Amino acid sequence: MINAAGGNSPKSTTTDEFISEENINNLHKTFFGLEIEGFIDVFDLNLLGTILPTMVFAEDMLQSGGSIVNISSMNSFRPLTKIPAYSAAKASVNNITQWLAVHFAKMDIRVNAIAPGFFHTKQNEYLLFDNSTGELSERGKRIISSTPMNRFGTPDELIGTLLYLVSDMSKFVTGVIIPVDGGFNAYSGV
Repeated sequence: MINAAGGNSPKSTTTDEFISEENINNLHKTFFGLEIEGFIDVFDLNLLGTILPTMVFAEDMLQSGGSIVNISSMNSFRPLTKIPAYSAAKASVNNITQWLAVHFAKMDIRVNAIAPGFFHTKQNEYLLFDNSTGELSERGKRIISSTPMNRFGTPDELIGTLLYLVSDMSKFVTGVIIPVDGGFNAYSGV
């Protein structure tokens, strides 16, 4: 079983990365301008979008065992600026992955997660590239400079980890979150 719910909301995204003397009079662009409805929507999508399918389908696994793979994010380990709800929701996915791994262990149901790094997809292209020039955006440049493999991943590069986690090759692996991130999580930048 693969739980791949994920997404963010502009209502739970800040415009500014930091609160500083320069924006103290424009707090609506910071944490203080976030809408609680946006947080709720992001948590419902990411966390409940993992929990509810597990409640529905894992019951059938109780007789025969199986493997559940949740899709997390590198944001769960190192929260990115501007997207606090998404980062917190994916950290919650990690936590429920570990909790479920223990809860289901005696029934031969393994629960793990994959934490993708930065992948070039249609969904995030506007964040990574400048629409008019096709060059990396400022955010895209920062991501690449923090990724030791010096590139974005491609969606097919998640398949090997997924196949490992659903196969018998990992039959003694449960409760882990595996980064697939080109070294992003391991790199301190110094």
